[in-house]
Amino acid sequence: MRFNLENKIAVITGGGSGIGKAIAETFAEMGATVHIIDRSADAGHHTAAEISQKHTEAFFYECDVANTEEVEKVFKEINGAGQSIDILINSAGIGFVGNIEKTTEQDLDRLYGVNIKGVFNCISSAIPGFKEKNRGVIINMASIASSVAVADRFAYSMTKGAVLTMTYSIAKDYLAHNIRCNCISPARIHTSFVDGFIAKNYPGKEKEMFENLSRTQPMGRMGTPQEVANLALYLCSDEAAFITGTDFPIDGGFIKLNG
Repeated sequence: MRFNLENKIAVITGGGSGIGKAIAETFAEMGATVHIIDRSADAGHHTAAEISQKHTEAFFYECDVANTEEVEKVFKEINGAGQSIDILINSAGIGFVGNIEKTTEQDLDRLYGVNIKGVFNCISSAIPGFKEKNRGVIINMASIASSVAVADRFAYSMTKGAVLTMTYSIAKDYLAHNIRCNCISPARIHTSFVDGFIAKNYPGKEKEMFENLSRTQPMGRMGTPQEVANLALYLCSDEAAFITGTDFPIDGGFIKLNG
């Protein structure tokens, strides 16, 4: 069977909801043992329980990826259970709307902590095990904002640009250890974050704004978490063994066809 992940151990940050949840469910469906890292205990436990009922047993760890000690503790716990991580998905991330004038130092530090330091912490904790077994796959969740200008996304674009270049660096530095590192750059994906943003900022106009945001994508709709998960599955499978150091936009044509 193609895209088979049986006997693979996958760690997925932000796996309690949204894109991370879709990836966790998809990987479990394809046979992987899934370890979910998330700040939300409710979401994480719920997702792990759903996966355990439908597929193989899944595990949840409440953890703030911006906290180095917490991350190191979780990875030691996973590896200490006689398991060896094969796949790391860095999906945890936070957004922020605003140009530089509307961005405070606190905003910048908060986004840096999760979107940049969080990725650094998890890769740093996974690399020793990957080197020991001489293989491993890392997928970082970047964004179209890593590559093109998006209005009022100053701090967010900065952090996702860093994710893109971290991906290139890791891929280059660990070629000899057979560690592949790629990133995925979604455009607007329909998640609960989008629904919450619309409800908060456009009360009473939710349907209209949803349609407006959908039309900003050249294909005329938002992507789905499952579509991103399908791409992640391919990139983590043996069928993608010749792919590393590459950014994969999944954007409905946004980067190349907008304007």
